[in-house]
Amino acid sequence: MSAPISGMTGFGRADGALDGWTWTVEARSVNGRSLEVRYRGPGGFEHLERLAKTAAQARLNRGQVTLGVQAKRAEGGEPAPRVNEAVLATYLRLANQLAEEGAVPPSADGLLSLRGVIEVAEEVEDPKAHAAVEAAIAATVEQALDALKLSRQREGEQLTPVIHDFVGTIETLVARAEQEAASQVEAIRERFTRRISELAPDAPGLDERIFLEAAALATKADVREELDRLTAHVASGRTLLQQPPAGRKLDFLMQEFMREANTLCSKSATTPLTGIGLELKAVIEQLREQVQNVE
Repeated sequence: MSAPISGMTGFGRADGALDGWTWTVEARSVNGRSLEVRYRGPGGFEHLERLAKTAAQARLNRGQVTLGVQAKRAEGGEPAPRVNEAVLATYLRLANQLAEEGAVPPSADGLLSLRGVIEVAEEVEDPKAHAAVEAAIAATVEQALDALKLSRQREGEQLTPVIHDFVGTIETLVARAEQEAASQVEAIRERFTRRISELAPDAPGLDERIFLEAAALATKADVREELDRLTAHVASGRTLLQQPPAGRKLDFLMQEFMREANTLCSKSATTPLTGIGLELKAVIEQLREQVQNVE
């Protein structure tokens, strides 16, 4: 069974925690001609951006993807302050010397407020523990990307019947164009005969000239090639929908559809066929708008 097509718009989120750290990962994507991954994350995790982008590239083919990681240490883990006894002893010695000379002895809170007396030791995180947290965040990034991919697949499920309907409408219009095109030769002959007869009703060899000129005009107005190619494009579109990722190929196919429809209109020799060609162009444009959402 073939895989379903995916869209390019979606959202995924995942949370995690380890060793006093908590984090949240959000992954968003919108339409894009190619895959572009933008990353925002906390400092101190040097390898996380590379891991996140690699994980996105392994899952997605097109779209502008934004990965946001918010991480913080749990509250309550601040190290306790301590007294630097060596610095305090130096201040006390100086204070006692001043007191012997008549100065007011310092108070305890005064001594503790002096620079360097109270210290807060900086906590040095174990490199192995830090690497384990980084690996855990990377795993959560993958979970968020999996959720994003699932969201894009759901969009693809909604797009599929819409695209199939437009392709079916194009097929119907091509069939109508084939029926109308069959009467083009006769219409051209009648129109040319009427005009020549009005301009030179008694010219010798008129019938033969009408036949030759009408045949030349009919050749120029022959749209069988365009209709054959449109029919082939319809078949290609249906095949591509069964072979994802097909977004880029479908984009190109829309250009081919529109090229044939434009040529059909320019070659048309009857008002009904021109009308069908204009309908084709309108439907192809609507289809193109939907295809732009396909991965």
